[in-house]
Amino acid sequence: MEPVIAFRDVSYGIRGKEVLRHLDLEVAAGETLVLLGRSGSGKTTALRMVNALLTPTSGEVFVEGKPTREWDPILLRRRIGYVIQESGLFPHFTVARNVAVVPELEGWERGRITVRVDELLSRLGLPPEEFRSRYPRELSGGQRQRVGVARALAAEPSLLLMDEPFGALDPVTRRDLQRQFMTLRKTWTKTSLFVTHDVREALALASRIALLHEGRLAIVAPPRDFLAAKNDEARAFLAALDDLPET
Repeated sequence: MEPVIAFRDVSYGIRGKEVLRHLDLEVAAGETLVLLGRSGSGKTTALRMVNALLTPTSGEVFVEGKPTREWDPILLRRRIGYVIQESGLFPHFTVARNVAVVPELEGWERGRITVRVDELLSRLGLPPEEFRSRYPRELSGGQRQRVGVARALAAEPSLLLMDEPFGALDPVTRRDLQRQFMTLRKTWTKTSLFVTHDVREALALASRIALLHEGRLAIVAPPRDFLAAKNDEARAFLAALDDLPET
């Protein structure tokens, strides 16, 4: 089966610095591939190439078998759910209107939009009757991030990009949203590309982990195999699992 996303010998440089180097990677339909790496490793750069926010210096990124250079970028982005850190909600829109943005652009009928908004808010632990009319400033960080996830899912995209979506949250809220993500994943058939620098998050959420180091792909493995990896960079991340203060 053709991969949903494919990086073919992709490199990216800016101001004389190589950020990504000869990346070859595929994301299969229905899987959650986590891009793990240190700050500056190239993981967010790779993610942004999928929805054509960045263009490779060399090589090609394919989405659904078509190079991103050949997609109309607006149409491509409407097909992709995109979740970023701090949610990126429109502050002057209500929760309901924030979630409804892409369905409205796609010309959905009003009744269908209302049903979809309420369904997603309910599934993400935000009772519609309580949260539909609120504004982002009236929400906690965790609630805003839930709305961001709802907005990304609203138009029923088959592909979801998540750029450290839970990174700015406190540990308890972060864990709660990770659990909700895992619950949602059991009921959808979406392909997800998820960026994080947290190895615990990667091990919990990934079908496979792609570890980037200094712009290069160090290892790709499912969580169980990643835990047994001999790669030096993988071992450095795994050492963090045991690096807890004594009580």
